[in-house]
Amino acid sequence: MVGPINTEQNQELYVLPSPQAETIQAPPALTVLYDGACPLCRREIGIYRNLQSDTPICFADVSDAAASLPAGTTRQQLMARFHVQRQDGELLSGARAFLVLWAALPGWRWLALAGRLPGATWVMERTYRLFLRGRPMLQRWASRLDGPTP
Repeated sequence: MVGPINTEQNQELYVLPSPQAETIQAPPALTVLYDGACPLCRREIGIYRNLQSDTPICFADVSDAAASLPAGTTRQQLMARFHVQRQDGELLSGARAFLVLWAALPGWRWLALAGRLPGATWVMERTYRLFLRGRPMLQRWASRLDGPTP
């Protein structure tokens, strides 16, 4: 609203338009749900965040107890695997989630295209599951590289 407003004391205040009031923010096209307590995950998300995507992407650290979670999920489920939620609410995990994210990121789109080859998503998912088995050991290694936290 632009123009005068009468207050209870009959004083006139003027409300000026703000850029925020005129701009309706649409929800991000993709929401990346990642484990911010995982040093490997933080490093990878740091790489993705530094890229200039044409697609609005929100990065949500699900290890933060204050973070809201998609309906029907638990924090433990979301921290166990990589997840991406589309604007329509569809929740993807594992290789499918990576492929959707990579398709939106410059420099990574070639990998998303490779994922369209017959059988590629299946191979990527199996490889990701193998990675998840070794993730605890890799997290310890990455934590040592990070050094003590201040």
